[in-house]
Amino acid sequence: MIGLGTYAYFWQHSDRVPAPLSLIGAFEDTKAQGVDLFQICDYAPLESMTDAELRDAAAAARDLGLTIELGTKGIEPERLARFLEIAGVFDARLVRSMLYSPDTRPTLAEGEAWLRQALPAYEAAGVTLALETYEQLATADLVGLVERVGSEQLGICLDPGNVVARLERPRDCVEATASLVKNVHVKDFAFARQPGWVGFTYSGARMGEGLHDYLHLLETVRPRERGVNEIVEHWLPWQGDAETTIRTERDWTRATIDYLRSTR
Repeated sequence: MIGLGTYAYFWQHSDRVPAPLSLIGAFEDTKAQGVDLFQICDYAPLESMTDAELRDAAAAARDLGLTIELGTKGIEPERLARFLEIAGVFDARLVRSMLYSPDTRPTLAEGEAWLRQALPAYEAAGVTLALETYEQLATADLVGLVERVGSEQLGICLDPGNVVARLERPRDCVEATASLVKNVHVKDFAFARQPGWVGFTYSGARMGEGLHDYLHLLETVRPRERGVNEIVEHWLPWQGDAETTIRTERDWTRATIDYLRSTR
């Protein structure tokens, strides 16, 4: 399934715009775009919502016919246990995370121990934990960690644009992780010269206009044949004012949805 994530609404959710979009507002907008899947990923308010607020949000998603996935940062057993509880409220079948949280940076051995502690509950609930590829961890180390734990409910959230910052090639990341991928983050990326040609910036690009060889990812990972969801998100820099930024963010979302549908 194609889905939208909170990173597709990054600026619309932010306090830099006059009327920030609520979570339920993002649900409604997702449905209005003909998309039936939403990933609540790194959305800080989720962790402070009361049980009643979580139930209300989950009810809103159900009323709209949306499937929900969750996302957090970190693999501390208590964090993973809490997100499994939240997954139960939303009937979510996937939680995406990253090895490190803002407060913890486990070694690979510590991470393996934490995952072994947390995963039996995920296995019992039928919820998949997908750890994202990113610049904080070598892809080979992430693959090794997932393979050592060896749980069917543990896999990788593939976001090959992230690993460029540790000088890994996105194509290599795709090929190294393919068999373990449980979730895909879809965003294009590109380099641009700084004014005066004094270096480069690495940032997001409108889907299909950057460096991402998404057809290679589709051919290598085969997400649609395997039931792996593709979640739209962006790295959109602030465009100078709220109106332009929101308009561009929405344009990038529509362009990415159209691109994904064109490849079916």
